[in-house]
Amino acid sequence: MVRSIKNPKKAKRKAKGSKKGDGSSSSSGPSMPAKVWQPGVDKLEEGEELQCDPSAYNSLHAFHIGWPCLSFDIVRDTLGLVRTEFPHSVYFVAGTQAEKAAWNSLGIFKVSNISGKKRELVPAKAVDDDSNMDSEDSDSDDDSEDEESSGSGAPVLQLRKVAHEGCVNRIRAMTQNPHICASWADTGHVQVWDFSSHLNALAESETEASQGASSVFNQAPLVKYGHKDEGFALDWSPLVPGRLLSGDCKNYIHLWEPTSGSTWNVDTTPYIGHIASVEDLQWSPTEPDVFASCSVDGNIAIWDIRIGKAPATSFKAHNADVNVMSWNRLASCMLASGSDDGTFSIRDLRLLKEGDSVVAHFEYHKHPITSIEWSPHEASTLAVTSSDNQLTIWDLSLENDEEEEAEFKAKTKEEVNAPKDLPPQLLFVHQGQKDLKELHWHTQIPGMLVSTAADGYNILMPSNIQTTLPSEL
Repeated sequence: MVRSIKNPKKAKRKAKGSKKGDGSSSSSGPSMPAKVWQPGVDKLEEGEELQCDPSAYNSLHAFHIGWPCLSFDIVRDTLGLVRTEFPHSVYFVAGTQAEKAAWNSLGIFKVSNISGKKRELVPAKAVDDDSNMDSEDSDSDDDSEDEESSGSGAPVLQLRKVAHEGCVNRIRAMTQNPHICASWADTGHVQVWDFSSHLNALAESETEASQGASSVFNQAPLVKYGHKDEGFALDWSPLVPGRLLSGDCKNYIHLWEPTSGSTWNVDTTPYIGHIASVEDLQWSPTEPDVFASCSVDGNIAIWDIRIGKAPATSFKAHNADVNVMSWNRLASCMLASGSDDGTFSIRDLRLLKEGDSVVAHFEYHKHPITSIEWSPHEASTLAVTSSDNQLTIWDLSLENDEEEEAEFKAKTKEEVNAPKDLPPQLLFVHQGQKDLKELHWHTQIPGMLVSTAADGYNILMPSNIQTTLPSEL
C-alpha cells in the first residue's frame, strides 16, 4: 500500500471570507433538487459543484498545523470521562510529512472552543438550507431558531513542536499515561517520548492562540530503537501500561516491555509469521498477552506472547494487502480489517475454528481503505476512511426497514433523493478532504470523530450519531 501523502505542501492560512471549492454556487439560475453524490459512481457535469449540508452535523470544524500529517492520536485528558456539552477542548499528538526530512516535527496541540449544536433527528420544522460552511476554523453553526447552539467564535489552536528526524509514519499515545507517546519514522526508528511538559503548558494556557507555532523544541526521546526497515504498525497495550508492539516492512514484529516509567527493554528477537510487510497491530482488549497483526500478504495472524515467536493461528483475510485493523473493545470477539482493494470485513473470532469467521463484508469503497476504528461507545458502530476521499460510518445492527423510512420521510416532509443501492448499515458519509489517511473517535466525547488528510484535519460530529450513555452519568 502506498502510505505517503502525494506531493506534500505546507498549508497556508486563507484570507478571511474565502470559501472552500466545494461551497455553494453563486449562480442565480433555477435551483435543482439536491441529491446525494456518490464518488466513483456519479460524475460532476460542467457547471455543477458539490455543496455540504451543514444540517447533517452537530459540529464541523477544519484546521491544519502546517505540513500534512499521515498519523495523529487523540490524547486522553482530565476534562471529564463523558463530555456532552459544547464547547469542547481536545488534545492531540501528530507527526508531519514535510517536503524535506529536516523540516519534520512532532506536534502537540490543543483545539479549544469547539462549538456545535444539539439537533433532533426529526426537526420540528423545516431547516433553512441556505447556510454555507466557511473556510479554515469554521463550522456548521449558523444561527437557527429551532436548534440549541453552544459556544461561539472559531476554535482556538495552540501548538507546540518537537523536532523529529524524518517523516512520521505513525504516532500513538499510551492510554494509561497519555503524555507518553511512540512514533514510527521513515528512517526505520521507533522512538518513545515524554510530552508532559508540553501538555501541561497547553493546559495552563487558555487564551493564547498559535496558528502554527514558529519555535521548535529540541528534545531527546526516552528511548530509540532501530528496525531493519521503516514501518507503520504500532500499538500500546490497553491492559498492560507501557507494553508496546512495533512492526516493520521486513515483516518483523518487536515487543517492548517497560522496565520503569521511562525505560523499555526491546526484544531484539522478532515475532515472524508474515511473508510481507506488517501493516498494522492490535492488542486484544481482554487478553493481555494476545495481539493480532495484518500484512501485505493478505493474512491476519493471532499471537500469544507466552507460547513463542510464531503465530497461534493465521488466516487469509483479503485478496489484497490488509492495510488496517481494529479490535472491538466493547465486543472483544469482533475484529475489523480494511484492504487495499477497498473492501472491509468484520470477523467473529469465536468462529475461527469453524473456518468462515466473516460476519460482514462490504464493497462500498472502490479505493484502498486507509483507516478503520470501532466506536468506543457503541459496539456495533465503526468508521472507515478510504483513498476515495470518503469517511464513512457504519452501524452493523441496522437493517433495511421500508415502513420506518417512509414514516421518517413523512415527518420531515423532505425529498431525500438518496441512492437506492446504498447498504442499510451505512449511517453517514463525510466528504471534502483530500487524500484521507487516518481517523479516530474521541473516547471522552461521544459522537466526535477527527480525521487527517493531505489538506489538514476535520473535527466532526454527525447529527445522526446517537450514543446511548450509561444511566448513572
